Amino acid sequence: MAWCVGIASIALIIGALVLMFIDRRATLPAGSSGQWNFSNVLNNVVNMAVPALGIVLASRRPENRIGWLFLAAGFTLGLTAFGMSYGLHALVADPGSLPAGRALAWESDWLGLVPLAALAFLFLLFPNGHLRTPRWRPAAWFVGAGFALLTATALVTATQAWRNPFSESSTSSSIGLLGLFLFVLPIAGGLAVSLAAVVVRFRGSVGDERLQLKWFVTGAALVVALFFASFFTTSSSSSSPPAVVSVLQSLAFVFLWAAIGIAVLKYRLYEIDVVMSKTVVYAVLAAFFTAVYVAVVVGIGTAIGSTHNPFLTVLAAAVIALAFNPVRTRATRFANRIVYGKRASPYEVLSEFSERMAGTYSVEDVLPQMAGILGEGTGARQAGVWLRIGGELRPEAVWGEAGGADRPLPVADGEMPDIPGASKVVAVRHQGELLGALTVTKPQNEPLTAAEDKLVDDLASQAGLVLRNVRLTEELRANLAELRASRQRLVTAQDAERRRLERNIHDGAQQQMVALAVKLNLAQSTVRRDADKAEQMLGELKAEAQDALENLRDLARGIYPPLLADQGLVAALSAQARKAALLVEVEADGLGRYPQEAEAAVYFCCLEALQNVAKYAAASHAVVRLSGDESHVAFSVEDDGTGFDAQAAKRGSGLTNMDDRISALGGTLEVRSHPGQGTTIAGSIPVI
Repeated sequence: MAWCVGIASIALIIGALVLMFIDRRATLPAGSSGQWNFSNVLNNVVNMAVPALGIVLASRRPENRIGWLFLAAGFTLGLTAFGMSYGLHALVADPGSLPAGRALAWESDWLGLVPLAALAFLFLLFPNGHLRTPRWRPAAWFVGAGFALLTATALVTATQAWRNPFSESSTSSSIGLLGLFLFVLPIAGGLAVSLAAVVVRFRGSVGDERLQLKWFVTGAALVVALFFASFFTTSSSSSSPPAVVSVLQSLAFVFLWAAIGIAVLKYRLYEIDVVMSKTVVYAVLAAFFTAVYVAVVVGIGTAIGSTHNPFLTVLAAAVIALAFNPVRTRATRFANRIVYGKRASPYEVLSEFSERMAGTYSVEDVLPQMAGILGEGTGARQAGVWLRIGGELRPEAVWGEAGGADRPLPVADGEMPDIPGASKVVAVRHQGELLGALTVTKPQNEPLTAAEDKLVDDLASQAGLVLRNVRLTEELRANLAELRASRQRLVTAQDAERRRLERNIHDGAQQQMVALAVKLNLAQSTVRRDADKAEQMLGELKAEAQDALENLRDLARGIYPPLLADQGLVAALSAQARKAALLVEVEADGLGRYPQEAEAAVYFCCLEALQNVAKYAAASHAVVRLSGDESHVAFSVEDDGTGFDAQAAKRGSGLTNMDDRISALGGTLEVRSHPGQGTTIAGSIPVI
């Protein structure tokens, strides 16, 4: 509908210009708007921009009333211009040459007030098609009622002049006191109220909306001021203002349409980037084809004296065919620069992304490069690339202004968390796995266009492999760092254990051995003098030697329990379970013997877990489960204690030591616990 109405309006205005040109030498009423002069021609040419804007706006945003206002104004402008020119030709320039001359002249006498009403409502509704607040509804009713009264009066006046619509008496009949009240006051009041609405909206606007309205308010003020100037300079003998005022008024409308164009293009009010880009491309191509044809056929044909030579037509077609693709490419770049400014077009952004990602970028560069491409391609205030590491979504690269979410966010069940402040969030997945996200933040009054929205989705679909590689690298680095820290902890623990053993041997067994050696020397010297005393001393030495042996056995048990070495995990852990302060059950399923280091790791991890149960869990019962096969040995320690939040709680030295022991052998350790539901510590160690 928008295209049909708009094209029909432009065709009517062109038809009016054709009739004006035909009647350019005819004697027409003085000051008639149908005369062929510069001001009237310029006015009609400027009026063609009204339906053109209506086509663009209504086809892209049919729910916005602005586009339909332009179409209504453009159609009535076309009917008015064509009706005036048609009536002048049929009734004055060449009487009787065309039918229905009086009918078209009649409609042109009153229908021209509709564009003025549309202009007033344009001021009230721009830029979103709605009043600023409901308090402006009385103003809209006032404007509508005023122009309805004005149009009805003009309709009556035009009907009275039906038989001779272009006579001097009919022209002057609308001038006088009645005309002053019925024509001037509704127009002046309606335009003044609507202009006040624009000014109030501008004063209350911020950000890009203020920039959009700044040019529009200036253009609206110029149009209203020159409208009043044209009214007061119109003489009683003419229905048109002086030529200078008419030209200035046309230029004011050009400025107003340009202001709307700036708001539409630069600030993307109506998402017509693609339409305008294609329009510019087609216009450049059409101009190029015309220039080539004129240069070859007309220019060369005139030079050789044969403008109708078919060879020249073929030559022009060949030149156009050869130059078509290069010219189209340059025209596309030119159109993109006009529409998108310094930003690249969405296609160029995707091409640049593919080229850069195919290059050799380090991990430190690839995510900032991605964020920069995303921000520059969408004209965003901020763009971010988030990477999932474990159970968190972390902001790894940010382009643009500071601010927004900058903390890791938890990821639950592989679903995207809410990222506050972002205008658009797109999850990046690969083979169904959440790898990260792309975020774009734009001003609140500048939403993402359809092209920008699709651009973000396309970038996210291409970023899966990139984020997977980056995440693997980050996880490898984290694992290497954890491995280095684990090794450092093991070395530290080994050093501490060595020093403890040295201290225990020095303070315990070594002192006992020294004392035994001293007493043996005394016993040796006493044997010759006092046999009974020597026998007593030997008995004491025997007891002290037994104590020293027990101390050495205790030290040996701390390093590797003899029972574990002799009978295996089940026997060693069952012996420890009987000594525990709570009821401990040991369950084994097909457990055999395994390498010494694997059994020692399982044994000490189970002891550490039982010690934690006794200290912190407030449990009454624990179960140690052991299982294994030819490839691995596994264990779990379960209790019925108070439990804790395993995700939020920080691991203590006990769990850290257990993790280090298992990780050193290539195994895994898992802690499962919830408040009030007990705790399970499970581990598995490969034995191949």
